[in-house]
Amino acid sequence: MTARILDGKAIAAEIRAELGEQIEVFSQQTEVTPCLAAVLVGDDPASEVYVRSKRRTCEKLGMGSQLHQLPADATDDQLLALIAQLNADRAVHGILVQLPLPPQMNTQVVLDAVDAAKDVDAFHPHNVGLISQGRPRFLPCTPHGVCQILARSELPVSGRRVVILGRSEIVGKPLASMLVQKTSHLGSEYANATVTVCHSRTEDLAAISRQADVLVAAIGKASFVTAEMVQPGATVIDVGINRTENGLVGDVDFEGVKEVAGAITPVPGGVGPLTIAMVLTNTFTAARLAVQQSASA
Repeated sequence: MTARILDGKAIAAEIRAELGEQIEVFSQQTEVTPCLAAVLVGDDPASEVYVRSKRRTCEKLGMGSQLHQLPADATDDQLLALIAQLNADRAVHGILVQLPLPPQMNTQVVLDAVDAAKDVDAFHPHNVGLISQGRPRFLPCTPHGVCQILARSELPVSGRRVVILGRSEIVGKPLASMLVQKTSHLGSEYANATVTVCHSRTEDLAAISRQADVLVAAIGKASFVTAEMVQPGATVIDVGINRTENGLVGDVDFEGVKEVAGAITPVPGGVGPLTIAMVLTNTFTAARLAVQQSASA
């Protein structure tokens, strides 16, 4: 059996097309252009590529975009001053601070400084709390992308065992929180999962991963998940992006696992394109909420 390949590029394109239509109507009705401001500290090549991709996509969808760059030796105070300026700018609806930040910066302090109503990455404690309560303002971008892949590929998780490898604040924890809810904006079939989160202290990890109906790998170790760790017929979502001598690879040994799994995402071309689409979706949501708040003020 060879797994069905879940095409993240095609799904992201579908979402962008839907979003573009919604933005066109919204802008005509409100004369407001949703705007995303990206903040980049330093000159990391991978981060620059990622930010440029977001800006190009914004333009194609009729959204505004800004890029604010600070030197690699910038201080917390300099970055916090920029964030305060963007928080106060009513023309900016979403603020994205590109990670990782240089080592001299306090990442948590910086992320907490972003206005929760403009926090399109959903990292602010207020937004994390709303997610955990099942009433999100924004959904975290990569976990939301995972859910969109499952939903648009008609791979429900309700009543099924989901095993997440990785407990990061960016993927593992928020995804677990989303999938255990009683329902979601994608419907109850894409919630109500029985979720296990594995990490570096998990004993006999392979025995747990083999129980998964849906296995999500998000640990940052190239080709870590092998065929022996996967239940035959399982859905495998590879969130990892690792740079190797042979190019980009995920956390999953794609060639081996695809012979066992029922469905699998590739790297590149799987979850990655969805992450960008979800940032833009959140920016549009932020613009709509800002207009509603202004109208009710």
